Amino acid sequence: MKKILLVEDDPNLGALLQDHLELKGKFKVVLAKDGEEGFRFFAKETFDLCILDVMMPKKDGFTLGREIRKLNPQVPIIFATAKGMMEDKVQAFTLGGDDYITKPFRIEELLLRIQALLKRAAPQEKNDIPGRFEIGSYTFDYTVQIITNKSGQQQKVSTKEAELLRMLCMRKNEVLTREEALLTIWHDDNYFNGRSMDVFLSKIRKYLRDDPSVEIVNVHGKGYKLLVNDSLSAE
Repeated sequence: MKKILLVEDDPNLGALLQDHLELKGKFKVVLAKDGEEGFRFFAKETFDLCILDVMMPKKDGFTLGREIRKLNPQVPIIFATAKGMMEDKVQAFTLGGDDYITKPFRIEELLLRIQALLKRAAPQEKNDIPGRFEIGSYTFDYTVQIITNKSGQQQKVSTKEAELLRMLCMRKNEVLTREEALLTIWHDDNYFNGRSMDVFLSKIRKYLRDDPSVEIVNVHGKGYKLLVNDSLSAE
């Protein structure tokens, strides 16, 4: 049974969501009444997914999401709020959120989003997906979501960062179209997901920036290309 951390300051809505998720989704749901309590729960227990209300007293959902990401870069996070402005959605994805749902919403929609995120976060069969890639002087292990440099230093990456880097690696020195990446990883190529992908690409570039033989370039009107100069990296 998957375990979900639900942080919602509205006691009626929180209890309603908890009951429906446990009944219809067959999840174990731990309900926290504010951001501070939510962080205490997360620090003590292991969760498969988090649903964070954004507008809360004591500690807002974005602050909580940032703190959760420091403890666990991989756990899927859904931000839920009555605010539907573009800036809030961009901030949600910039902080490492995996999804964003605007109140009021139907429980069926939330369940579908939860199921999609849990499916994407689930371990894949090794025979289906290559698990290890050489990127210049770096080694990227997709199965454990770790980038290792030539000195042995490791960088843990989030699930979406790992998926995006894997797609770039599988098309090394070839174009990965923006549409293909969005539809494969986000299942929708809308504007907000595009902005989210740009944030993840920026992070990946930072992880690989110490090797001059490695570069992720924008291909105007098409997508992206992971360029690796093997002769330069061997020097």
